[in-house]
Amino acid sequence: MQILQICNKVPFPPKVNEGHQVKVLAINTPKHFTKIEDLPQSYCTKTNIEAVFIDTSVKPIPALLNLFSNGSYNISRFYSEDFEKKIIQILTTETFAVVQLESLFVSMYIGVIRKYSNAKIVLRSHNIEYKLWERNAAAAKNILKKLYFKFLAKRLKAYEKSCLTSYDAVAAITKEDAEWFSENGLKKNISVIPFGIDINSIEEKNIQSEKDSLFHIGAMDWQPNIEGINWFIENVWEKIHQEFPSLKLYLAGRNMSPHFKNMKHDNIVVLGEVENAHDFIRSKGLMIVPLLSGGGMRIKIIEGMALGKVIVTTSIGAEGVDCENGKNIMIADDPETFSASVSKYISDNNYLEQIGKNAREFAVQHYNNADISKRLTAFYSTI
Repeated sequence: MQILQICNKVPFPPKVNEGHQVKVLAINTPKHFTKIEDLPQSYCTKTNIEAVFIDTSVKPIPALLNLFSNGSYNISRFYSEDFEKKIIQILTTETFAVVQLESLFVSMYIGVIRKYSNAKIVLRSHNIEYKLWERNAAAAKNILKKLYFKFLAKRLKAYEKSCLTSYDAVAAITKEDAEWFSENGLKKNISVIPFGIDINSIEEKNIQSEKDSLFHIGAMDWQPNIEGINWFIENVWEKIHQEFPSLKLYLAGRNMSPHFKNMKHDNIVVLGEVENAHDFIRSKGLMIVPLLSGGGMRIKIIEGMALGKVIVTTSIGAEGVDCENGKNIMIADDPETFSASVSKYISDNNYLEQIGKNAREFAVQHYNNADISKRLTAFYSTI
C-alpha cells in the first residue's frame, strides 16, 4: 500500500509502516525544527522525507486581526503556499492509496489533496484539539488569557466539527477521542489505534537506577509540562523532601525553561536535554508525570512502562492509556495522594517492583509499534 503521510511537524522518533511504501511530507516549524540530514539515513531512504519551513510562531498583529475574522488562528498559522505547492508536486508525480493527515493542523490542505488525488484521506487524530484550549482556559489565572483561550477554543471547536465530513476515515489514538467523533456525526470508518513504540529498540541494559530519586522527562516548552512541574514543586515536593531529605528530583527535556534553570531548590537537579532518554530513564527511580491539562496519549508514559518504570501520574496524564491504578501505574490527582504514592515507592520495594514488571508486560502487549502498524494498515484496507 502506498501511503502519503502529511505531518504538522517532522515525525521524531521516526516511525514507518513496515511492508508498505510510505512517503513523508512534514512542516518544519520554529518550535520543532529538525534538520532532515540529522535523521537516520535508513529512515530518510525508506520515506524519501521532505520538509517545508513554515513560521508558525504566534505574531501579535495576525492574532489581533484574527479576532475580526471567522477563522481559527490555531489552524491558519500552519498554512503556506509553498507547502501546498509541494503537495501538488508530490500528488502529480506519485499515486497513493491513502493520505494520512497527522493531526487537525494539516486539514486545511484537504481541498488540494482531493483535487489532485483519488486517495482516501484519513485523519490520524492525536487529540480533540479544542479541548486542550478549554483546559488551558480553565487553568489560566490571568483573566485576559482566560478569555482569549476560551475564544481560541470556541473557534477551534467550530473548525474541528466542520472538518468531519471531509475525512474518509479517522484513526483515533484514544477511545475517548473516537467517541467524540462518533457523537458529533462521523458514524463510520472510525477506529481506535494508539501510538506505539519500537519495543525491539528497548534492549536490556544493566544500568543501576538511583533508588532515592524521582524524575520527569518531556518537552519543557510545552505548557502542560511546565504547569504540571510547577504544581508538583509547589504542592508536593516540599512535603516529601522534608520526609525524605536525601531524595532528589531530576528534570530533563528539550527547551528547558529558564524558570526551572534558575530556580533554587534543595535536591532538584535541572538537566535539560539528555543524550539518551532511555538510559536516563533507566538510571533514575520513580517517574512522575503530574499533568493537569493537555490531551491525547503520553508517549513518554508508554516508554517509561516499557522500561519497567513505576510511574505516578494524574488521571489526565493517564488518559488514552488503558492502564490500571495500583497494578501497572499509580494515579494521584491531589497533593496528598501524590505524596503518599512517592512515600509508598520509597518504603515498599516489593510492591513497587511488581508494578514495574506489570508495566513492562502491559507496554509490550498493547503498544508494540510493529503490531500497531499492522492494525493501522489493516484498517486502511477496509475503507
